[in-house]
Amino acid sequence: MTIKIGDRLPAGEVQEYIEEETEGCVIGPNKFKVEDLVKGKTIALFALPGAYTPGCSKTHLPGFIKLADQIKAKGVDEIWCLSVNDAFVMGAWSRDQGAGGKVRLLADGSGEYTKKLGLELDLTAGGLGVRSQRYSALIKDGVVTQLNLEGGGGINVSTAEKLLEQI
Repeated sequence: MTIKIGDRLPAGEVQEYIEEETEGCVIGPNKFKVEDLVKGKTIALFALPGAYTPGCSKTHLPGFIKLADQIKAKGVDEIWCLSVNDAFVMGAWSRDQGAGGKVRLLADGSGEYTKKLGLELDLTAGGLGVRSQRYSALIKDGVVTQLNLEGGGGINVSTAEKLLEQI
């Protein structure tokens, strides 16, 4: 079943590569429970098929980095990028894209959380395995209030600009 507006995000874990050690977080991959991360917060979430892929690297992630201050000025606490990649890849991609402090790049390495959302995309025929569909969403205290699911190969309805308009 695919998640929809009005649904609460399911419980689950994601990972984030942490660059600097802080209390409770070591350098390297750290696991986080989604239900804890969203509690009492407004989250702009977008997901994409894969780090370092052309559309994701040239358009989708850069759009959210560019508009991060404007999105947060509208009351969004955090911006998340979720992908079915491991935390090491997401950490390197974050450094390469200059996302630090603007967008949290969260790893769903085995696609388990993406499957709980019902938003997996089977690209095994092309040698890419199971990935995430491309979408953006606004999450308020764990509840989906906006959901922009791409239907096909483009980046049209899940852009940072579109989500910014909806906040």
